Amino acid sequence: MPLIKKIFVVAIFIIFASNAFAEEIKKIGKFKDWEAMVLKSNSGLTCFAQSKPVLQAPKTNKRDARLFVSFRPSEKIKDEISITPGYEFNKKNSITAKSGKHKYNFDISQQGFAWIADNNIEKKMIRTMKKGSRIMISGHNSSGSQTIDHYSLLGFTKAYNEAKKSCS
Repeated sequence: MPLIKKIFVVAIFIIFASNAFAEEIKKIGKFKDWEAMVLKSNSGLTCFAQSKPVLQAPKTNKRDARLFVSFRPSEKIKDEISITPGYEFNKKNSITAKSGKHKYNFDISQQGFAWIADNNIEKKMIRTMKKGSRIMISGHNSSGSQTIDHYSLLGFTKAYNEAKKSCS
C-alpha cells in the first residue's frame, strides 16, 4: 500500500474528534487508558486501538500524540503499529519504542507519523505491549530536540482484542 494512503488513513484517526467525521468513526470500547474504534469508509472497514500519552517530555511542549494498532481487512493489513508525536519527525534521528528490556525501531516516517516496516517486528512489539505496563516512544523534532511520550499499557490487550475482533 502506498505510504501516502497510510498517512491519509492515520490522519483520519487523529481527526476523529472533529464533528465532521464523528459519524464515520465509532468508539466500540474504552478500556482503562486505551480505546477501540471502527472507521467505516468507501474503501472498507478500519479497526484500531489507540491511546494518548500519560506523560510527555518536555512538559512545556504539549502535543497531540497518539499510538495506534490498526487492522484493515480489505487491504490484508493486521497488527499495523503507527505513532504520531504531534510534530514532524527529524529524519536524522531514530524513532524508538522501549518497554522494559525491549526496544523497537520505527523504520518509516513521513508527515508526522511513523511505522514499523516489518510485520513480524510489529507482532513482537504487540506481545511486549500485552505483557508490559508502559511503553516510551522517543523521537526528535525538526530542531533536533528529543521528545519522549510515555504510554500506559493498562487496557491495551482488551482494546487490541476488541479492535481485532471488530475487523474479523
